[in-house]
Amino acid sequence: MTRGPRRLLLYLALLAGAVPTLLPFVWLVRSALMRDAQMFVAPPEWIPSPFQWSNFSEALTTQPFGRYFVNTLVIAVVSVVGTVLTCSVAAFSFSRLRWRGRDVVFALLLTGVMLPYAVTLIPTFVMWQRLGALDTIAPLTVPSWFAGAGGGVFNVFLLRQFFLTIPFELDEAAYIDGASPWRVFWTVVMPLSRPAIIVVTIFAFIGTWNDFLGPLLYLQSEENYTLSLGLASFQSIYLTQWGYLMAASAAVIAPIIALFFLLQRYFIEGVTLTGIKN
Repeated sequence: MTRGPRRLLLYLALLAGAVPTLLPFVWLVRSALMRDAQMFVAPPEWIPSPFQWSNFSEALTTQPFGRYFVNTLVIAVVSVVGTVLTCSVAAFSFSRLRWRGRDVVFALLLTGVMLPYAVTLIPTFVMWQRLGALDTIAPLTVPSWFAGAGGGVFNVFLLRQFFLTIPFELDEAAYIDGASPWRVFWTVVMPLSRPAIIVVTIFAFIGTWNDFLGPLLYLQSEENYTLSLGLASFQSIYLTQWGYLMAASAAVIAPIIALFFLLQRYFIEGVTLTGIKN
């Protein structure tokens, strides 16, 4: 088989795999532009008639989504900065420094991945309650500044594997010139690890942006709500405003899609290079 037909078959296979993945997003967008009664007709209609553009404006003004957006953005930025800094420092220590018990400590750290979130849910809530931090962003941001908290264990592992791919000769050359480990970290390892750092940034940002359980547990005042809690306000036991819910959901995930397409080259590079040594 020549290169042309082989490439065509590859594209067709990728297209066939992409269709089921894109179907929920297409359903979300078409539902956001329909009346509630039109969404559930059988057989389903894929093209809105007429287009209900007002769903977006009314959904985003019915609830103070501007305030929710600011709250979510603040939590996401603080969490991402804490995650990237602490996880990269921990990964540098586990991969580039030599100290007694390093591998044992790293193995113990990895056991945190196997610990279900529900096991620590109640003790963590009680701790924040006794600290008087309920209805603040502290429970949602402070854990990210400790590398092992939440999904930080995976980020430490990912960065450690990437740091191992960087030649150790670069560190030795820097040490010979009088550099400290901290300087090696900032001037040698971090600039060469941009793809992995971007991967961790994307993971941390998406995890914080989409988090629902954390804000539901710790936030009580409506002015402190995040976007995920704002979306839940369109649902109740007796009535769900589906048009508004779909329109608001499409608006909320738009920044995530834009972020991925903006950084997708670095994201793919960081994932594919992780674990490939030298």
